[in-house]
Amino acid sequence: MNKAQFVELLSKKTKISKTLSEEFLDATIELIQKQVASGNEVKLVGFGTFSATKRKSRIGRNPRTGQTVEIPSTKVPKFKPGKEFKDRVC
Repeated sequence: MNKAQFVELLSKKTKISKTLSEEFLDATIELIQKQVASGNEVKLVGFGTFSATKRKSRIGRNPRTGQTVEIPSTKVPKFKPGKEFKDRVC
């Protein structure tokens, strides 16, 4: 399912226009991204938790040359699904 299809379903479910549904979805995603980028967790009970975690630096290998390369540490986004979400999928 792509974003346009999701917006259409959201519009039907909430009985609001597609334009408002898309604005709502975009605002929600933007707020989650900003909060996680600033180091905060976003917990949506029943759905899951968005957070950022630090990945340690490690040694990798260039597949083309075989030479070892140090991969620096980095911050990556993380999502942990909630119990209700897990139960629905499984």
